Amino acid sequence: MTPQHKQQNLILDRTQIEQKVKRIAYEIYERNFEEQELVLAGIYPSGHTLAERLAEQLQQISPIKVSLLQVTLNKDMPLQEPVQLQPENISLADKVVVLVDDVLNTGKTLAYTLNAFLPQNPKKVEVATLVDRHHPLYPISSTYTGYSLATTLRERVQVVLQEDEVAAYLL
Repeated sequence: MTPQHKQQNLILDRTQIEQKVKRIAYEIYERNFEEQELVLAGIYPSGHTLAERLAEQLQQISPIKVSLLQVTLNKDMPLQEPVQLQPENISLADKVVVLVDDVLNTGKTLAYTLNAFLPQNPKKVEVATLVDRHHPLYPISSTYTGYSLATTLRERVQVVLQEDEVAAYLL
């Protein structure tokens, strides 16, 4: 545990996160085994890193072509700036899109990102999240959940997905 995390409670370590990523990848494959291609759209920054890890696992276990999409938005004021999708040339028409974020709390972030996907007419949109906190304010639920955790509204969950540290903490 690094010094900055002394006041935090470790809820998932590197091994547990890797196991959960692998399990989510298998679940995505099981639900979408008939697809030729799917798009993992990760919310930048941590959701995109999680999407990259899921893509690696999916490529190891399935023949499905996986495209990665980075979703960037202003999480505090989502209406102030448009949601950006990178790269812009990925077509979502008639494809399965799995929207990936590290923590699902109220569903606000994921709800605002849907506006960027729906005009492109995806076949379906699913949600994958490492930690689901269960404080829904928007009609968004996780299709794939790594870890379900009951928290208070004041508590925060921080997911760290870096080369030297992979962990999830309750703050």
